[in-house]
Amino acid sequence: MKTYSFKKEERLKSRKLIETLFRDGKAFSVFPYRVVYMPLKEPAGKYPVQVGFSATTRRFPHAVDRNRIKRLGREAWRLQKQELYDHLQSESRQLAVFLIYTDKKIADFSTLQDKISVILKKLQKVE
Repeated sequence: MKTYSFKKEERLKSRKLIETLFRDGKAFSVFPYRVVYMPLKEPAGKYPVQVGFSATTRRFPHAVDRNRIKRLGREAWRLQKQELYDHLQSESRQLAVFLIYTDKKIADFSTLQDKISVILKKLQKVE
């Protein structure tokens, strides 16, 4: 059964986990995103992935723009995440993922959907 929700438990909120992720995690880029990820050792809830989104104040001084970028990213993730979730659950693995928006302009939703799709496929292949 496909679920298209994006619950609070799926969001990466733990400051400790975010610090560890940026310190010890691996990264790759799929323009306009820089993706930092890390496999989790101990289970962090019932969802196989915890994900966070960000856009920098330096590139987008207006909060409206930063919020729009994050909202579009979360929506694209929400609609396509199921395949990655199924794959990770079948291998009983968990990931922490952080997506940082790096472009200087706000991309349209269809472009972001394509890029998130590429990111999800790459995340399936990571060890």
